[in-house]
Amino acid sequence: MNTLRLYCRSMAILIRSQLQYPLSFFMQTLAQLVMEGGEMLAVILLIDRFDRLNQWGPGDLYFFFGLMSVSFYLTEIFGRGVTGNFPSMVRTGQLDTVLLRPRGILTQVLCSAADPRRITCIAVGTVSLVLGSRLAKIAWTPLKALLLAESIFFSFWLLLGLFMVEAILCIHSVKSVELANALTYGGRSACEYPSDIYPRPLRLLFTVIAPFALVMHVPASVILDKPLYGWPAWAAFVTPLSGLALFGIMYLLFMKAMKFYRSTGS
Repeated sequence: MNTLRLYCRSMAILIRSQLQYPLSFFMQTLAQLVMEGGEMLAVILLIDRFDRLNQWGPGDLYFFFGLMSVSFYLTEIFGRGVTGNFPSMVRTGQLDTVLLRPRGILTQVLCSAADPRRITCIAVGTVSLVLGSRLAKIAWTPLKALLLAESIFFSFWLLLGLFMVEAILCIHSVKSVELANALTYGGRSACEYPSDIYPRPLRLLFTVIAPFALVMHVPASVILDKPLYGWPAWAAFVTPLSGLALFGIMYLLFMKAMKFYRSTGS
């Protein structure tokens, strides 16, 4: 509970600090809106060119895109310490001071940065979710609403776990390893669309290694009344747990990697 209170307090301080320069914050936030709007425009153009992708109609594609956007940028806002700050902490030696403090390493890393500019990206994703819901004529029930919330919640932990791959590699190599972005930013771009449209190797990648399909696509397909892979509806409440499982594995690997950390001496 104390850790959660510390985290919330740190996030509030970081967000207030960025709002001290309102014009700069507004311009950077607007830039994020333009970039994410461009991503959504790509979906609009795809829908305009093709009536369907396999069994998925326009509303379905908007829904998948919105789910990914909301989940990904929530992680970017509150997990920025891992996604963007940790490599510089290793390179500059700032991580040394983290090790001296009586708090968990990952907790301090998460408390070191926030990125509220991504709120406009979440807004675009929310609009896409609402639009997709209306076009697909989703008959919302309490269970479907719970399933959507569960998917977003565990997607946060999945993405945070994947971002920790770069942190783990950075401990050993000092410099950030761009290869890790293939699973994070590359996975985001690919998994804005349902995984069953891809060839088998990519389906295995996004089901077993980086399980976007289990955490996002299976629940979304049940909400849309088009169960993915023919799995029963109850499976959609279980598969998102794979996101938390991946985060747990990455956390253990991260703590093991920290045993090999050597200061840069900066």
